[in-house]
Amino acid sequence: MTTVAAVQMISTPDVAENIATARRLVGEAAARGATLVTLPEYWPIMGMSDTDKVAHAEAPGQGPIQDCMAQLARQHGIWLIGGTLPLVSSDAGRVMNTTLVYDPQGAPVQRYDKIHLFGFTKGSENYDEARTIVPGEAVVAFEAPFGRVGLSVCYDLRFPELYRAMGECALIVVTAAFTHTTGLAHWEVLLRARAIENQCYVLASAQGGTHVNGRRTFGHSMLIDPWGEVKALLEEGEGVVSGALDAAFLAGVRESLPALKHRKL
Repeated sequence: MTTVAAVQMISTPDVAENIATARRLVGEAAARGATLVTLPEYWPIMGMSDTDKVAHAEAPGQGPIQDCMAQLARQHGIWLIGGTLPLVSSDAGRVMNTTLVYDPQGAPVQRYDKIHLFGFTKGSENYDEARTIVPGEAVVAFEAPFGRVGLSVCYDLRFPELYRAMGECALIVVTAAFTHTTGLAHWEVLLRARAIENQCYVLASAQGGTHVNGRRTFGHSMLIDPWGEVKALLEEGEGVVSGALDAAFLAGVRESLPALKHRKL
């Protein structure tokens, strides 16, 4: 059995404040015995406007946000999936929305740049991530001690072909800042679908509450097993959701219903 945990936050425009919150909550996750912990999308900054994050973009390998994540992984001896942070891009007005993975020694071992950029308009709600983010191009997974871990971010969840391209994973991680509107309608059903169709665990780490900028995110960070059952859930507010990955259960699901071997296309 491997214990994993997802941190849920209500990030603010203040990077230092968010770093302090992340330190506290990752420490709580590690105290529960988690050996892999994930932070949510945009954990270091949810600005008053979408452009605020551009000013806080870091170069790869340097900056207070990356220093914090490396130090947390090393301090607690955990695999840390760093939600997303803004990294500099080739476009001065836009950033990469990037997930960095750190090993238990605090070394960066993988990088995923969010591929699918959210766009949504309904009444007074309007989002267009492409205005401030350059999309990534590569599908990314990494090898943890318990198996392959696939990386995805928020809007990626709506594109099942991304998860097929990861190969067979023991765990898929989804870091997110889902809006309350779309989350209420689609968040859990899509997460459970990804677990069922890929016959693996899904760990989702979300922003979950009303932010200083007025935006409301859906929360509902959760761990789902390969049969599609929600094993742990935190609806709203700051906190940690944790649970166990059972390799024998995963193998049993794939043995009794070998859907992955039955694929034709």
